[in-house]
Amino acid sequence: MKVAVAMSGGVDSSVAAALLKQEGHEVFGLTMLLGTVLGEGQDGTDSDTVEDARKVASILEIPHYVIDLRDYFTRTIIDDFCREYTMGNTPNPCVMCNRYVKFGVLWEEARGKGADFLATGHYARAEQDATTGIYLLKKGKDPQKDQSYFLYRLKQEHLARTLFPIGNLTKENVRRIAAELKLPVADRPESQEICFIRGDDYTDFLKDYVSILPPAGPILDVKGNVLGQHESIAFYTIGQRKGLRIAADEPLYVTAIEPAKNAVVVGTKAQTYTNELAADSLNWISGSAPEYPVKVTAKVRYRHPEAEAVVSARDNNTVYVKFAEPQMAVTPGQSVVFYDGDTVIGGGTIIRQER
Repeated sequence: MKVAVAMSGGVDSSVAAALLKQEGHEVFGLTMLLGTVLGEGQDGTDSDTVEDARKVASILEIPHYVIDLRDYFTRTIIDDFCREYTMGNTPNPCVMCNRYVKFGVLWEEARGKGADFLATGHYARAEQDATTGIYLLKKGKDPQKDQSYFLYRLKQEHLARTLFPIGNLTKENVRRIAAELKLPVADRPESQEICFIRGDDYTDFLKDYVSILPPAGPILDVKGNVLGQHESIAFYTIGQRKGLRIAADEPLYVTAIEPAKNAVVVGTKAQTYTNELAADSLNWISGSAPEYPVKVTAKVRYRHPEAEAVVSARDNNTVYVKFAEPQMAVTPGQSVVFYDGDTVIGGGTIIRQER
């Protein structure tokens, strides 16, 4: 079996490639050139990312190719990221990158080089149900590293050709395997949350990247009283506490962003909670929607704990989600992902809170 491994230069994808080679597969590595993720040397020839992947491929004695996806990544991921923030939403670029870049154009490159499967270093699992033949997306065995949340937009045709070699391992085990194989990335630090933003300061990135940002405007309390001024709605997200620069008797948090009014609304921590939301842009892993209403556990952000909820249909591509207990900082633009135990059912993009 010929397998292409998406090699980021990190320990996870490196060990994924090593395990597949040990299993006897014909393995080759693909590293994506994404431009701003690479640091100095925007052509990627001297970036740590590409060089580390090349070193690992050399040690493993597998072919390695660098795929230039800078233009596509900018148009598909970075431009969308900026557009969403200027609209008052909080996007999740990793979800979109997995669907359209890694399991989209990168897979086409892999297939063009003869690959039967694409493998990644995600902490997730893909299994085929023996009875129905349906491919299932499941959580990684390491609860601290599970990345199934970022993969909920994958479809049956993706899962049928995807391998997650480290899905049954913990991060500790992955690093141990890398050390035993003397891979130079065994102790490489974790990658930053948003790969194209150094230090995760998205406000500075937006200032540098977006030519025209939404203007300054009012910061309101939940009753509509003006408490202060914001620099731009693009610099705020629901649940945010820092950077408000407002004196108050108790801490204030962003409870809503209202683009039509060019306003940021703040309130108490209790006012950031809601137990209902609407979501669209749905994807169901099985290929078809479940029978509504359906009981699930759901996550409204990657690091947010799962919570019991009921999903009901609104129309063909919108659902209404009601949680058993109120959830903090339900944020338009983020993904809500539905689970049945350790299996991902599907998910969608949050479009609004419902109160």
